[in-house]
Amino acid sequence: MVAFTLVLLVLERTDSPALAGVTGAAFALPAVVTGPLLGAWLDRTPYRRSALALNQAAIGVVMLSLLAVVGHSPHWITPALAAVAGATLPMASGGFTSMLPSLVPSDRLARANSFEAASFGAATITGPATAATVAATLSVEVAAVAIAVTAALSICAISRLPALPPLQTAGEPFLPAVLAGLTHLVRTPRLRASTVTTTLLMGATGFLLIALPLHMSSLGMPKSAAGYLWTAIELGSVTTALLLTRLQARWRPEQVVIVSVAAYGLALASWPLATSFVVLLLVAFGSGLLEGPTLPAMFAARQQYSPESLQGRVSTSAASLRVGAAAVGQATAGLLVPVVGTHKALTVVALALLVAAGLGALTARKAPPHVS
Repeated sequence: MVAFTLVLLVLERTDSPALAGVTGAAFALPAVVTGPLLGAWLDRTPYRRSALALNQAAIGVVMLSLLAVVGHSPHWITPALAAVAGATLPMASGGFTSMLPSLVPSDRLARANSFEAASFGAATITGPATAATVAATLSVEVAAVAIAVTAALSICAISRLPALPPLQTAGEPFLPAVLAGLTHLVRTPRLRASTVTTTLLMGATGFLLIALPLHMSSLGMPKSAAGYLWTAIELGSVTTALLLTRLQARWRPEQVVIVSVAAYGLALASWPLATSFVVLLLVAFGSGLLEGPTLPAMFAARQQYSPESLQGRVSTSAASLRVGAAAVGQATAGLLVPVVGTHKALTVVALALLVAAGLGALTARKAPPHVS
């Protein structure tokens, strides 16, 4: 709900698309820097539940603060507040996932990853739709309050988690601990393959966030109809995430990531050919079915190829890369789509996904031994 409501609130109060864009970027980009730092802290703190709750508290406080300042204060304050909420964003997208191996027996971890991926999909489906519905029927201010209330309820849910000891002793210096997670991501070929592929996937997703609303006019639909395409993609994704759990037992997780992203790219290549919105909606659902195994396999790759002591750092660092790639994708689309048109832009996304899968396959290879 947050990213969508931020844009609506700024547009309604200031009528400034530029400020709305800056605010959205300010919400996403801090995670690139804070992800590795938060992951290192999460691995060494004895208060792991409190660390997760911090993100929810930050979101709630920031949303209520924005109600007071947007349109009533200098413009720079709005993106500055959004950046505060975005700074802890990796806790939501990577922090809890990193705790799954500590919470779930190993023989049930694949199924837990599938449910975790489904929860991400469900949030993607219902979050923007809920924000849009509340804003349309009541007001965008009520949507902001609803986010704060939801954040408070989530803190109650987090309190129900069992207390978990830190994964790493606090004796290790903090900066080397941060670098350990990033170094592990870079030096572990199979984990590196999954990370490269899914990071580029998020860049393509950010590109689509701009391209799809602009593409709707070619089908005689309003820009808002693009939301239904995202719903169709996520419904397909959730379906296969839940039904194809056994893929994780038969294939290595990075192989599942690479193949599903490549299949998603091939499906997207057919999008410019759709001559009606209904046809495109069906194609979007089919594309989601092909992309669905990606997320649970990504979780499995982080868990299988990382020692328990690095789980938090690896998950939040990888999540920060994904968030940053999505922001870059949106910025690139804003410049490129008006120049090349939406049909060519969709083709660019399809090619980018195939390149992502290819680069993932290449980075999965171990470096040859150095010969002196």
